[in-house]
Amino acid sequence: MRIVSLLPSATEIVCALGLGDQLVGVTHECDHPQSVQSLPRVTRTLIPVDAASCEIDRLVSEQLNTTKALYQLDLPLLKELRPDVIVTQSLCDVCAVSPNEVQTALAQLPGTPRVVNLEPQSLDGLFEAIRQVASAVGVCADDTIRRLRGRVEAVAMRSAGVSERPRVTFLEWLDPPFSSGHWNPELVRIAGGIEGLGKEGQPSRRLRWDEVLAWQPEVVVMACCGFDVKRTLQDVAGVQSMAGWRELPAVRSGRVYVADGSHYFNRPGPRLIESLELLAHAIHPDRHQVPVGLPALHRVASPHDS
Repeated sequence: MRIVSLLPSATEIVCALGLGDQLVGVTHECDHPQSVQSLPRVTRTLIPVDAASCEIDRLVSEQLNTTKALYQLDLPLLKELRPDVIVTQSLCDVCAVSPNEVQTALAQLPGTPRVVNLEPQSLDGLFEAIRQVASAVGVCADDTIRRLRGRVEAVAMRSAGVSERPRVTFLEWLDPPFSSGHWNPELVRIAGGIEGLGKEGQPSRRLRWDEVLAWQPEVVVMACCGFDVKRTLQDVAGVQSMAGWRELPAVRSGRVYVADGSHYFNRPGPRLIESLELLAHAIHPDRHQVPVGLPALHRVASPHDS
């Protein structure tokens, strides 16, 4: 099989299934595992990556309201790669090439590549997506899914015994603020917290800061989509100047964390399980260990620290 992946999470799923040697093309954002970094890039972004967060939000909204295109396919390269299978998604217009552009490209490709369209909105949806990819290329996903489910169940069992579940605010963007969405509120619940602003299985939504203040979170986790920790911290400074921020329970107790939102939480691939484990440690460090080989979520220094 010759596989082209049109989103990073699909690339990670393909590799988790042991099919990395069958990948012939990936997106400009695919960077895990390291073996895919040398593969041809079949997409490019139309949004400047060095723009300020508020400007990125404006440009994304503008693009989606007009051309509905945030990414472009390199059609000549795609033709040259001659894929048998193309893995894409239609869940989020901000995350991948639009379905219309994929369909237009299909009509111009040699042969008839099979298109696998992934739309996970939960952990169960992730496991189904893994099964979809496996089925398309004729391999079995049972062992892979069993291992991942086992890790989820281990976290859930440890969390089941907690006496208190802290109020959690999980933010997927900071300027403007966006709640958690789809699978992330589910991760908060399994990790032993209560997410009061995001809803399981529902898209993230634009928030007002007074909603965050009213919820009075005891833990705040920031995982900006597409941003690493260093880039996210640039926006945290603006958040810290918001009226009422210093008085939040999470801030007063030093329980504000930043995650690498490029690698964790925002890619519905196998590393959602590591995301869950990292989150569980941040919420209940006495019950959950940091995954082996990974650093804990970055703790933001509290203004109340001595």
